[in-house]
Amino acid sequence: MKRTIFLMLAVLLSALSASAYAFKVDGIAYNKNGDGKSVYVAYGGDYTGPVTIPERVTYDGATYSVTTIGDYAFSDCTGLTSVTIPSSVTSIGKSAFSGCTGLTSVTIPNSVTEIGWSAFEGCTALTSVTFNATNCKSPDRTYEAWFQDCPLTSLVIGNDVKSIPSCLAYYQTRLTTVTIPNSVISIGWYAFVGCTGLTSVTIPNSVTEIG
Repeated sequence: MKRTIFLMLAVLLSALSASAYAFKVDGIAYNKNGDGKSVYVAYGGDYTGPVTIPERVTYDGATYSVTTIGDYAFSDCTGLTSVTIPSSVTSIGKSAFSGCTGLTSVTIPNSVTEIGWSAFEGCTALTSVTFNATNCKSPDRTYEAWFQDCPLTSLVIGNDVKSIPSCLAYYQTRLTTVTIPNSVISIGWYAFVGCTGLTSVTIPNSVTEIG
């Protein structure tokens, strides 16, 4: 009984924490990072239609760099149709876009070095991903199926990508082709597991490690 109450309180506190934000600008909610000079996008904004996240935001006379998309920031925002992520963003939090069923495409900029687990899980209209993150991984676990339950038909790997993360295309059965650029030196474990629609793939001689 005590364990059940504890778990319920933990979930409640987590939800309250995820929904708290310091201020809004142009419908986007923000919280300050510990350095006091930068902010992260938080849950609770007006996230419908196309959303463009700025590199910098000014509030109450101060200007902050936008460096992070926080945990659950856009979670279950079913009216979100597109999002533009600026090059100032270095990390995307866990479940940041999970359940965004109206999101059809996304570009991960090369500035991103960390993506939390289930970041885009359940985005059932997400068919196109451009992955430009040069060397990206999950900060909290090795299992990096960020696009699980997304019906990807197009996965573009940028020409500066050095490492294809583990589980990147986890069970993407609709993918028929993937081009691995010459910049890639390693392919993570289970990177293309369950991609039953793939008929051919060319691994460039730049690759020195395959998981």
